This record gives sequence, structure tokens and C-alpha cells, in this order.
Amino acid sequence: MKSKLTLLSILFTVVLSCKSDKKQSEDVKSGATKWVDTLIYPEETHFKSLKQITFGGDNAEAYWSFDDKQLIFQSNNKNWGVNCDQMFLMNAGDTFKDSIPPMISTGKGRTTCAYFLPDNQHIVYASTHLGGEECPETPLRLNGRYVWPIYDTYDIFVADLEGNIVNQLTNEKGYDAEATVSPKGDKIVFTSTRSGDLELYTMNIDGSEVTQITDQLGYDGGAFFSPDGTKIIFRSSRPKTEEEIQEYKSLLAEGLVQPTEMELYICNADGSELRQLTNLGNANWSPFFHPSGKKILFSSNFEAEKGFPFNLYMIDLDGKNLERVTHSTTFDAFPVFSNDGKKLIFSSNRNNGGGHDTNLFIADWVD
Repeated sequence: MKSKLTLLSILFTVVLSCKSDKKQSEDVKSGATKWVDTLIYPEETHFKSLKQITFGGDNAEAYWSFDDKQLIFQSNNKNWGVNCDQMFLMNAGDTFKDSIPPMISTGKGRTTCAYFLPDNQHIVYASTHLGGEECPETPLRLNGRYVWPIYDTYDIFVADLEGNIVNQLTNEKGYDAEATVSPKGDKIVFTSTRSGDLELYTMNIDGSEVTQITDQLGYDGGAFFSPDGTKIIFRSSRPKTEEEIQEYKSLLAEGLVQPTEMELYICNADGSELRQLTNLGNANWSPFFHPSGKKILFSSNFEAEKGFPFNLYMIDLDGKNLERVTHSTTFDAFPVFSNDGKKLIFSSNRNNGGGHDTNLFIADWVD
């Protein structure tokens, strides 16, 4: 999730140039076209309108408050005075072309995966600041392999909307991050290495009753609850062959994972009835439940021969009726519905002048 956005956008962005003469650019895969005076491709029929929120840097993992009035997101926009991902607060109608949102993380270390608590006055997020005030190094590749860092200094904290840390929910040795909150307001799901592997855990809002809910070798992460709180959707890169297992364990020992092969899994909130939802190949990740609770929206490059583009897709809970939602030639990911189901925020490389910036966009959603 997190610094991983920067790595993915660098690795998978196709360079496009916006022409002032309003010529059309053709989508390599689908034949989709886009006039430069609009943000929506004609095939993107689920978007009634689309508004760009940020205009520089890497911006991702924007999550709505329970009342849909505010959002919390992470950014590494150097023009905002940060050198790596920090947490920023915005009102639902804000845009930041000529302004800077308030930062509500400490500004120390690196942060990831903030999420509102039910009172709309506090957030949870992970930070490395107890392990050091400087931004930790971010490796892009190891021996030619594309990797994500799993910092063992990440812990999960609770902060108010003024940026004051009021509680620390985890203090185990190793990686604790990727926390999201059930729409019921009673549970948090997160990823941890406390067992020696990257597994999913749940805990109460106050950090009590920590329970491990996955126990198979591989990286289980990016988990979200269904609208009724009864199910959890997540991504996983689960090695199968002896060679894959050895490679996974070797990388994990160095605090790294290789995210190029991931599929989606779904289970009950207690971890029971676990099953694989997708079997598409390549990287399928950043899943989020449709407001109906009957579909999953996610990002994937399974149709891409060279690792890009990433687009948004929707699939039923039984793995049927796969539908492509976006038709970009670059990178669309991190889709998150508002609690009322009327809006979708996501991250995209579209409209960035051919650079690597990944910005936030909010769409009015149409089923």
C-alpha cells in the first residue's frame, strides 16, 4: 500500500503526453480514447463525473470518514514539505492545485495506511517514527527483482485530527501496518509479521483481543471488511513451488516482498471459509467491496503483457462476471467507495503530463 505506490508508479507507468491541440490518445489494450479536456474515457460508464484532487507527487490510499465529510490520505509531495509518505486531511470537496492540505502525521519516519475511526475525530495509521525520525530507505530492486519493503519499525497508532498521537495499538517486534476499520465500527484488520510470516490479524478498536485469522505461507495484506462487517477481502502472494517458497522466505528475511504475482482471497471476518477469489495471473490487488457487498472492485495488470497498464476491474463474490471499469493506458489503483456508495476515490497516473505523478480522483459512481 504506501511507499509501494511510488514503486509501482515508477515501474508500471507508461509515458503519455497531453497535447494542447486536443488530439486523442489511443489506449494500447482496449482502443479506449480520451480527449484532453476531460478526465473520463468514453468506456468508463460507471463514472458520471470525475474530479482531480491532487496535482503532484504520489498520492494514494484515501479513505472516507464514517460520515463521508472528510478523507485521510498519504502523500510524498515534496512541494508540501515531506520527503516520504505522510498523512494529510481533506474535506470531501477540497482540491489542492494551489493549496496544501493539513498534515496530521508527525512528519517523522514514514507512514502508511491511515483509516478513520467511527467517531470521525480520530484515525489509525502505521508509522516508523519510533525507529528513527528520518525516512527509511526504499529499495526498488534487489538482484534485478522488483520488491516492496516491509519495515520492521512500523507500528499502528491512533491520532486525533490535530495530529496528536493519543494511543499506540501495537508494540510487537516486526511489521504491523495496513490497518483498516470495519464499517460496523467494532474491529480493525491489519497485517503483521509477529508470527514470522505476513499474516492477517483482527483486534478491537482499542487494540485488545488480537486474533490471527490467516496462517498460510505468503504475504496476506491490504485487507478490507465488507459493508456489513462479516467478510474480509485481501490480496496475497502465496508461493507454491520449493523455489518460490525459498525465494519468498529469503526476501522476507531481508524485510522485502516481491509483489508481481498476487491474487485476491476472501474469508469470513474470523478467518473461516477462506477461498481464492481470482485466478487471473500477474498482480491483482487493492480490493474494496462494492457498496452492495456483492462485488469487489480491484486493480490488476492481468491483461498486460509487459506489466502495465493497471486498470480497475469488478468481480462478483463467486468469481464470476468480471468487468473492466477503467480504460487507462497507465495506472489506476486504490479504489475506495464512500460509505453512502455515491462516490469512488482512486489513484491514477492519468492527466499527469506524461510524468510519474500519481494523483487522487473522485468519481460520481453509477451502477
